This record gives sequence, C-alpha cells and structure tokens, in this order.
Amino acid sequence: MNQRELFLRHVGQTSDAPLAIEMVKARGCKMWDAAGKEYIDLIGGISVCNIGHCHPNVVEAVSSQASQYMHLMVYGELIESPQVTYAQKLAGLLPSGLDSVYFTSSGTEATEGAMKLAKRLTGRTQIAAFHESYHGSTQGALSVMGSEYWRNAFRPLLPGIMHLQHNLPEDLKRIDETVACVIAEPIQAERGVVVPDRNWMQALRDRCTETGTMLILDEIQTGFGRTGSLFAFEQFGIVPDILLLGKALGGGMPLGAFVSSKEKMDAFTNNPVLGHITTFGGHPVCCAAGEAALDVLLKENLINDVDRKASLFQKTLVHPLINSFRSAGLLMAIEFPSWEINKAVIDECIRRGVFTDWFLFASNCMRLAPPLTIAEKEIEKAVGIILSACDAISHKD
Repeated sequence: MNQRELFLRHVGQTSDAPLAIEMVKARGCKMWDAAGKEYIDLIGGISVCNIGHCHPNVVEAVSSQASQYMHLMVYGELIESPQVTYAQKLAGLLPSGLDSVYFTSSGTEATEGAMKLAKRLTGRTQIAAFHESYHGSTQGALSVMGSEYWRNAFRPLLPGIMHLQHNLPEDLKRIDETVACVIAEPIQAERGVVVPDRNWMQALRDRCTETGTMLILDEIQTGFGRTGSLFAFEQFGIVPDILLLGKALGGGMPLGAFVSSKEKMDAFTNNPVLGHITTFGGHPVCCAAGEAALDVLLKENLINDVDRKASLFQKTLVHPLINSFRSAGLLMAIEFPSWEINKAVIDECIRRGVFTDWFLFASNCMRLAPPLTIAEKEIEKAVGIILSACDAISHKD
C-alpha cells in the first residue's frame, strides 16, 4: 500500500472525501507536498499558525524543553516552569479578572472545563449558547454547538441547553437567574465571519452581570491577533468572566486553556477536590512553544499589520462570482452563490497552489485565515490564483 492507501485504511477519517494530500514540509506561509508542489497556506491550520509554520524561535523552544523534560505528572501537582511562565505572561496581558489560567490539551477541552466551572460557581444547571456557534466536538461542547445538523446524530446530549439568536437584543431577556453561563463567540467564525454590534455585546455583558450569569467568551479561533487586536473582546469594551483559548495558544502545538480569576478558579480545589483534572493539559513542551510564539507575535508587532493586510485582500478580491467579502482582521470569508461553486473554486485553488477551505455553517463561503506573517507579495500571488480559479469555474459554467 502507498501512503494514501495506508492513511485511508488506518487513520480514523472525518469525511468520505478527505483531501489526502501528503505534506512533507511547511515553513512560514507555505507548505510542500511529497511531489515537491508548493502551496500558499491561507488556512494557517485553522488559525493555529499565527506566526507561520516552524518559526525558528518555536522550534528552538520545543527542542530545548524536550531535552529537559516532557510529561512528568498529572496536571497541577508539580511546578513545571513552562506552565508558570506562560500563565504569568498571559495574565499580564489580560484584564485583572482574568489572572488564573487552567491549561488543557485543546480548545474543546477548555469549553468543557469552563462549563463545569460556571456550574460549580453558580449552582445552576442551565446554559445558553447561540445558533450557528461552534465550541468543539466533545459531547458537552457539541451540546452547545449551534446547529442541529451536527448535533442530532449524537443525542442524547446535555440537558438544559438553550440557543439564542446572535446579535438579537430581544433574546437577551431569556437569560435569567436560572442560567449558569452564556457561551458566545465575539465573532461568529464558522458562520462565515459575522461580527456582532458593539452595543449588543455590551448589552450581553450587562445582562449576564444583572442575572449573576457567567459570561464565557470563546476566543479559541479569534485570539492572538487574528482580528487586529490581541483578543477580539477588547474591541467591544467588555471583559468575560471566563475566557476560552486554543489554536494559536500553542504556537503549532496542541494546547488550550480557560482563564478566569484566581478566586473563581479555586472552586475546583474543594467539594470535590480535583474538581477538574487532565493528564496532558499544559504539556511543558506545548507551553514552551506557545510562549515562544506569543513572544514573536508581540516583539515583531505582527498585530499592527493585520488590518492593512486584510484590506489588501478585500480591495483586490473582486470578481463577478464573489457575492461579498467579510473580514474581522485576517479572519475572512469570501461568499459565493452556492456550496457547489465555492467547492469548485476551492478545489481549483488547491490545484493551482493555494490552500484554503470552507466554513461549517457557511458552506458557500471560502475561509481565509493565513498566518499573520504573510507578506504583501504572497497576498498578491494568492489573490491572483483565487481570481484565476474563479475565472476557470466561470468559464466551465
């Protein structure tokens, strides 16, 4: 069997038509397959590789930490310096109410931990989420996912979940003193990059405060400069009770976290003790990689160029096939008339050397989320390929 056949036979699959491209190398904003073909990466590992693939500072941090120690003991028992220094650095960049970091292995695990913490703090069982929202695929996270298509095959799920309409002021009245938490994305990514009204976000914060409900903001996909600020919630003038992090948090290594106040997080230490535990959460190598990536992001001022680069995409991505272009920094969506056209353009882009994808709740939209390090000339080349792909599909029709 060749590698493709072995991949399909022995690696658990998530669809009946995976891309099945054998990648052998990735550097910066580019990837190369086994045949030597080069791709401009406009996905960034789904917003994971914010500073590009295999940044030398991250590679060095991984190598250095791996030579000292890797896994030692279940999370939270031993002092592991990579966890401590990274948590301290994150706390220094966040508002005062977000100074205690619980590291997990992934973003969906962060969602699970945050939901447990909210229930423990409030003594309530109801949870509110939003239609067309995405917070992970484990059973708790799936329960708050805002799409029955994705949920239905795995019922029964968690009880006590209600779904509200994003950006609809009237729905905020449904949040009352029975609701433990509201979990929301500051920008609905998988809906195709939908940005809420600033006043609505502030009203959501106010309603949660009025009812004693924990506000959980999911910045797993939007954090670490992706939207033009270090965290997207900063643009709305609000602070969550619990913050979810993941994806770019690990600098390319698997890492998630939920962040709250020291006082709130201490609820996990008693009644029962070990209220939330994880074996590999906060793995020292992953924390070392994540801290190195954050240092690069800040020292190279990559966030300062996000809006300018996004504007370059927007100004040049003009074609009769494109219905609209939506952007929250370098999290962007190109809307086509249908899923079929979008998929045809995506396939043609990949064939021509631009790697891109679609959104879970907006299948007619092409996802653009390149590393923040993408250069202007790479943007111009990528846009040229996308437009030529659109031309090719238009001529086929």
